[in-house]
Amino acid sequence: MKKKIVLLLDELIENQKRHLLKTARKIIPHVTDDDVLQPNDFPELELHPNFRYEEGLLHGFQAAKAALLVEMTVQ
Repeated sequence: MKKKIVLLLDELIENQKRHLLKTARKIIPHVTDDDVLQPNDFPELELHPNFRYEEGLLHGFQAAKAALLVEMTVQ
């Protein structure tokens, strides 16, 4: 069951990464995947509430996956 959840989280993470890039490109059309990893280099992204919200969702999915992986290795 936990492996299925990890696969679901992987899918959610990849979808959210695509959505985050799409959101960023609405703000800065030429932004790249790498640029999205360092939004502090772009004040337009750093201060944009929608971008920050979507980024927070991505971090939440990543944190959930990390917690689950730790739980799986402990048992």
